[in-house]
Amino acid sequence: MIREPFLETQGIHNFRDYGGWRTRGGGQVRTGLLFRSGHHVEATDDDLAAIAPLGIHTVIDLRGESERAANPCRRVEGFDGQVLFYEGETTSSPPHMDIGPDTNAADFARERMLAVYTRMPDNPAMIDMFGRYLTILAQREGASLVHCYAGKDRTGVAATMLLHILGVAEEDQRREFLRTNDSPTFDVLARQSLPGIEARLGRKLDEGAAKDLLGVREEYLDRYLEIATERHGSFDTYLEAAIGVDDALREALIVRFVA
Repeated sequence: MIREPFLETQGIHNFRDYGGWRTRGGGQVRTGLLFRSGHHVEATDDDLAAIAPLGIHTVIDLRGESERAANPCRRVEGFDGQVLFYEGETTSSPPHMDIGPDTNAADFARERMLAVYTRMPDNPAMIDMFGRYLTILAQREGASLVHCYAGKDRTGVAATMLLHILGVAEEDQRREFLRTNDSPTFDVLARQSLPGIEARLGRKLDEGAAKDLLGVREEYLDRYLEIATERHGSFDTYLEAAIGVDDALREALIVRFVA
C-alpha cells in the first residue's frame, strides 16, 4: 500500500508515486500511473508482491550498461511489459560512489554532484533517454516506473521534466525533487552505497555526512535548470530543441496524465 506517496519496501530505495500534484488551471496529475525508484537489485519477494498490483507495464531504466550488469534488477514474476534502456553508458560512476581517501565527504559530494548536474543537460545519452522516456509515456497504456541507481538524480530530473510539461508549479516540482530526502528507505541506499565509500575513505561516516552524500539538494536541480536555460533561453525551449518535446507530445502527455 502507498504511504503518501511511498511504497513500503525492504530492498528498494525511494519507491513512490510522483503524481498527485496540482497543475495550472485547476487540474491534478493522475495518481497510480507514474512511479519512480532506485534500482531493484535487492528487491525482496514481498517488495515484488507489493509492486505487482500497481500494473506497471513500462519500465524506463536510466542506468548505463555497466550499472545494469553490476546490479541486475528483479522484476515482478510474469512481467511482460517493456523495459526501455540505453545501450551504452549514461553517466560516469554514480557520484556518491566516487570518493578518495583524503576527501571531506560532504564537501566532495556537493561539488561532485554539482558537476554531474552541470554536465547532464548536454549529455547525449541522457538527452536521448529523457526524450524516449517522455515519448513512451505518451504512447503506452498502464502505469510506468522510471528509475536509475539511487532514484534521485537522473530520475529526479526526469520527473521534474514531466511535471513541468504537465503544468505543475515550479515550487511543487522542487518539492517532488526534494521529497527523496524523506524516503523511509534511506537504510537501503546506505547499505548499497556506504560500504564502498567508507572503504575508500578508510573511516566510518556519521549520519549527517552520509545524508549529504546520498540525498539531494535544491541547488543541484537549480544547476541543471540554469545550464539548460543558458543553452536555449528557457527551459521550455530546451525541452523542445534538445529533448524533442513538440506541441503534439506536450498535449498528448497532458491529456494522458492530467485530470
